[in-house]
Amino acid sequence: MSFPILSLLIFLPVLGGIALLLMRSEDVKNIKIMALIISLLELACTLPLWFAFDKTTFHMQFVERHSWIELFNIEYYLGLDGISVLFIMLSALITILCILVSWNSIQIKIKEFFVAILLLEGAMIGVFCSLDFFLFYIFWEAMLIPMFLLIGVWGGPNRIYAATKFFLYTLIGSLLMLVGIITLYIRGGNTFDILALAAMDFPVGLQMILFWAFFAAFAVKVPMWPVHTWLPDAHTEAPAAGSVVLAGILIKMGAYGFLRFSMPILPEATVSMMIPMLVLSLIGIVYGGFICLAQTDLKRLIAYSSVSHMGFITLGIFALNTQSVEGGILQMINHGVVTGALFLGIGMVYERTHTRKISDYGGLATNMPIFASFFLLFTLASVGLPGTNGFIGEFLILLGSFLTRPWVALVAATGLIIGAWYMLWLYQRIFFNPVNSKWDTIKELDAREIATLMPMVVLIFWIGLYPNSMLSFMHVSVSHLLEQVTGNPEGIASGVQLAVDHNYEAASSAVHHLQQAVEHVQQVSH
Repeated sequence: MSFPILSLLIFLPVLGGIALLLMRSEDVKNIKIMALIISLLELACTLPLWFAFDKTTFHMQFVERHSWIELFNIEYYLGLDGISVLFIMLSALITILCILVSWNSIQIKIKEFFVAILLLEGAMIGVFCSLDFFLFYIFWEAMLIPMFLLIGVWGGPNRIYAATKFFLYTLIGSLLMLVGIITLYIRGGNTFDILALAAMDFPVGLQMILFWAFFAAFAVKVPMWPVHTWLPDAHTEAPAAGSVVLAGILIKMGAYGFLRFSMPILPEATVSMMIPMLVLSLIGIVYGGFICLAQTDLKRLIAYSSVSHMGFITLGIFALNTQSVEGGILQMINHGVVTGALFLGIGMVYERTHTRKISDYGGLATNMPIFASFFLLFTLASVGLPGTNGFIGEFLILLGSFLTRPWVALVAATGLIIGAWYMLWLYQRIFFNPVNSKWDTIKELDAREIATLMPMVVLIFWIGLYPNSMLSFMHVSVSHLLEQVTGNPEGIASGVQLAVDHNYEAASSAVHHLQQAVEHVQQVSH
């Protein structure tokens, strides 16, 4: 396409946020309507990406490339492939839902809140589009500001502590990444071109150092164990919209960073660090699951469940074969949908009860049957019920990790059991425990809230029943990525596959020798 669609997607919400700033703060209704219209237009502008995307090539599409700061060879360079395209559309959808769920719950600085949401959307889309490291870093850091404000201004009682912790963790990791980017710029011939850097062959020692520099930024953002402690505080204190966008998009950017930068630019280091990364992922899966069982706060439980679920995603990425990587990318989308839906639901019920303590609830299935039905679906999708989107992503990850290292898949499978335990137990305590008389007059979901949750329901069944509609976007790009990392479009030859190949060769040799023996006997008999 000759039309600069990616620039439009980045700057439409930014310009919309600036337009909101020019409106009177007292004009609350029109501010909300304008924010919703801008976000709907943004989603509509993503539709050409879906229909015009060429699934047969790994090359970047919708490319925009212009010289920017010539002195340092910095370019305004944008493009999408099968790994990044789906996250643009998810970002646009999540933003709409964040606006809808905040329609009545935000009571102070309403104009500024919706401005922050729109600016955050533009920065997030910029991260997924950037093909110049300098441009990428600008968008990466720009996300911190509106997210910091969402937590620190509109958050809970401990919002300042949570916002500061979030900012410091991510900033320190980003500064280490900046050192890595500058090193690549110097050693790569003074270029920030991500694709050009991926085509270069850097010394293994340098790759190992750079891998850990990027790890500092991406692992914090995921968040991986043990640099995960900012996430529960941020989720607990953030408003519903902040939790939704944090779970739905922001923490996916860490995993995206591994896919876009660490793997293609530092392939030898990625292969060398495969086992440590798998071990860290397994710790996150099991640790996050058990910690969920001890939580008494609704949002902290779902926040720690993200640590466990994101462990599955990094496990899939670093198992380094087609099934696992595609499963990891698909699970990034799935986790954004399901966990985002759970935080939407929690935000809606918190707006009615003003408590997050699980023990304060009980019997909501009686008084809020529609909400109970929605939350049950989200719970079942979270535990990976077949037919929902959670199942296919986790299945591909476990399959791919089993092909790489069977023991990894066996340990990871325990995370599924623990996940079913804490999620179903949570559902029982909220909806089926003895009815708390305080909620006898609690209101059922209204039309706006049902409309907010319905897109998530559609995606849960759409991806669960027809996963190839999403997987088909990434097939070619994932094969190209694995070929860059391992030299094989299918990824690293697995222990299981090697054993199968060895046994096949041994059996073929035995049959050959047996045939020779039979021929020899026949000759002697003759």
